[in-house]
Amino acid sequence: MTGLTDAIQRVADLGGPVVLLLIAVSIVTLAVVLYKLWQFSRAGVGRHTALAEAVSAWDRGDRSAARAALGRSKSYLAPVIDMALGAGSSAATRLEAEAETRFARLERGLRFLDSVAQLAPLLGLFGTVLGMIEAFQALQEAGSQVDPSILAGGIWVALLTTAVGLVVAMPTALALSWFEARMDSERVTASRAIHTILAPQGRGGLTNAAAEPGRAPAHA
Repeated sequence: MTGLTDAIQRVADLGGPVVLLLIAVSIVTLAVVLYKLWQFSRAGVGRHTALAEAVSAWDRGDRSAARAALGRSKSYLAPVIDMALGAGSSAATRLEAEAETRFARLERGLRFLDSVAQLAPLLGLFGTVLGMIEAFQALQEAGSQVDPSILAGGIWVALLTTAVGLVVAMPTALALSWFEARMDSERVTASRAIHTILAPQGRGGLTNAAAEPGRAPAHA
């Protein structure tokens, strides 16, 4: 515990409170990124093989195969597609709202990552400005006995905060970009699946639908 305290004190002496703040932000950011990776993995983001088989079977009119494939799906979108199987064409808005509710759960935390990606460089720049002010104050106090090492030392310490800010911001921006790309792909997948289910191309599906229990046969 003493070693950790000493390390924190050395960092504070070298880079100031801004560096300590950026280190704390980086720890929280890493925790959020790891949590989002776990959440995406558990929800089955990007793993919609069985779901795609169900949609394809429904599209060609094979209703029993579609329901069997949907039963094997572990995707978080499976409940939405299950609702679509028993819904009419007018339910598209309701189904898309159900899908958006699930997307919103997956997108929690992304706004925080976006804020870190934007503010970390600004925090680093803020620390650099404070460091430069201290360096020039030290130079002024030296008076006629100016030592270039005083100014050089103050400048590199000041620039350290900008470097730390960029180190925090760049990986965060990359992670955020990846998460957002995955969510854009998920929205396309969900929209295509919902509209395919509600307007299948297969003509044989009408006969199969009439044969299912609880469904009335279609009349011309």
